[in-house]
Amino acid sequence: MTIGDYPKEYDASKHGPYDPARYYGKADTPFGQVKLVELPAWFARRNKSPAAFAGLCSRAYWRWQHRFMQPRKVGMAGFYQSLFACMTFFYVINYARITSHKNYKYH
Repeated sequence: MTIGDYPKEYDASKHGPYDPARYYGKADTPFGQVKLVELPAWFARRNKSPAAFAGLCSRAYWRWQHRFMQPRKVGMAGFYQSLFACMTFFYVINYARITSHKNYKYH
């Protein structure tokens, strides 16, 4: 699969219009329903390639978009989530500068 192509599992006649938030591969047991004994086998069945991870991130992004940013009546939840993500990102990249300004109490 190259960038911009449909997934190889997608069939327009069977699935209808393409939805970027849907996984078109073979369905597996959801993570929340996996027992501890079955966990190693469940992880072994996962595709661990960089392309699979990019697809996972893309599907998560589009699910978030469809739920919070693209409905007809958009609430403030998507805006607040974006704001919190930006604040967290800038805190992490500036952490080294912030830690040097700690106030110490000397006895």
